[in-house]
Amino acid sequence: MIERDGFKTSDYHYELPESFIAQDPLTDRASSKLMLLNRATGEIRHRIFSDILDELVPGDCLVLNDTRVIPARLLGTKEDTGACIEVFLLRRVDEYRWETLVRPGRKLRKGARVVFGDGLLKAEIEELKEDGNRIVRFEYKGIFEELLDRLGEMPLPPYITHKLMDRERYQTVYAKYEGSAAAPTAGLHFTTELLENIQKKGVQTAYVTLHVGLGTFRPVKCENILDHNMHTEHYTVTEEAAAKINNARAAGGRIICVGTTSCRSVESAALENGRVVAQSGDTGIFIYPGYRFRVMDGLITNFHLPESTLLMLVSAFAGRERVLNAYEEAKSSGYRFFSFGDAMAIL
Repeated sequence: MIERDGFKTSDYHYELPESFIAQDPLTDRASSKLMLLNRATGEIRHRIFSDILDELVPGDCLVLNDTRVIPARLLGTKEDTGACIEVFLLRRVDEYRWETLVRPGRKLRKGARVVFGDGLLKAEIEELKEDGNRIVRFEYKGIFEELLDRLGEMPLPPYITHKLMDRERYQTVYAKYEGSAAAPTAGLHFTTELLENIQKKGVQTAYVTLHVGLGTFRPVKCENILDHNMHTEHYTVTEEAAAKINNARAAGGRIICVGTTSCRSVESAALENGRVVAQSGDTGIFIYPGYRFRVMDGLITNFHLPESTLLMLVSAFAGRERVLNAYEEAKSSGYRFFSFGDAMAIL
């Protein structure tokens, strides 16, 4: 085992009382608190999120993830027994088949059938995967997405116990391409007006797509982080996005990623020299201290769970001790944590 600091999961532990976990989104997206962390000096300043406009300069390029969360949680009954069943959509395999997470798994062996919405949607378990997931084949009339919108529920993280009254509050205002099981939450702070003002200032916006999977919430269970099996997620970097990023870099502008998913997308699509190449595929990139960032110069992000791969990524960018110290200051300053919580900008 590597003994250096930063390679043990416990190196990323911090205590967080439940009262710090934001249960509801703010009415005004851009009114959340914003911690500004200077990457070079460690200086910390406190603002509100709309003040991010003051921290950006003409020539910068914001990279945003335009994925859209689908109502991926389906509640149904087992066709033969009437037992309550939960089916969570993870990844579309083809027109009718999805890879899913099901509960309770012991009741859903190969061939088992589940009914949703009084029979509007039915499913049969086709395959049991080694990781416990199931390949499910759906049966329906009409358009699947319309049925899903009618029958499905938004897949809020397990630490959020309040009911979400407005589904759109778990979407970014620029969400476009459906496929995520969780929101790219750093982007939840932006309003349409704020983005317009950012563009008027001369800051470019480049949109990439990474469909966030449930693996983002999976805890790191091994003590040596190098033994962790990183989850994969599908991403796309278009020609337009790659050109905007590369042109901004060539002109001396900063590439500022909104969220860890945008970071993982551009770093996955980057060559050794930092040039971003348009491409689409699955990425299992695992970023932890020692990683050399090829593209990203700044990061806008939320406050992440203890011992998570997201906290490791942020620590790789700003330094583990500096980040953990900032988290302690956030607690003492009354910041709200996790998906509906406040933001940090590392510039």
